[in-house]
Amino acid sequence: MTDGTSYTRFSLTGKFLKRPAGDVSNPPVLAVDCGKGRGSKGKLIDGIVQVNAPLKIHYVEPTEIHGTSYYPKVFVQLRVEDEAKKDKRQWTPGKDKTSAVFSKYSLKKMLSAHTVEISTQDDAGNDVVMQFDVPSDSKAVAVACDVDIKK
Repeated sequence: MTDGTSYTRFSLTGKFLKRPAGDVSNPPVLAVDCGKGRGSKGKLIDGIVQVNAPLKIHYVEPTEIHGTSYYPKVFVQLRVEDEAKKDKRQWTPGKDKTSAVFSKYSLKKMLSAHTVEISTQDDAGNDVVMQFDVPSDSKAVAVACDVDIKK
């Protein structure tokens, strides 16, 4: 950040259950940046899943149309533990389109789990599945980002 605000980055390395096409040597990474919000509470600045391969971008029509703009989105499915039901979300692609930015809602869901599975597609339409094992002591992240979790 360039505005002088201090923040803390937490990162968690995962593994591919289904690899993206091409030569992807680095594993996927969940990164969360948290800083000071109003008062003394923390605040989520950014939550990013870095896939290290170009992702499929969908252009979604906004709820209200002002001109002809569509929003770029990465379609993901988030599954915690071994739940049968996957939570379908639309995340904003990162600038390089090899990552996606997630919200506080998704972070809360991830922090309350032991295992998180994130599914999406690479730019060729192939399924990409990543798994992250959330440490049992994720309280530091929850406090820094002001996320209420219950395990």
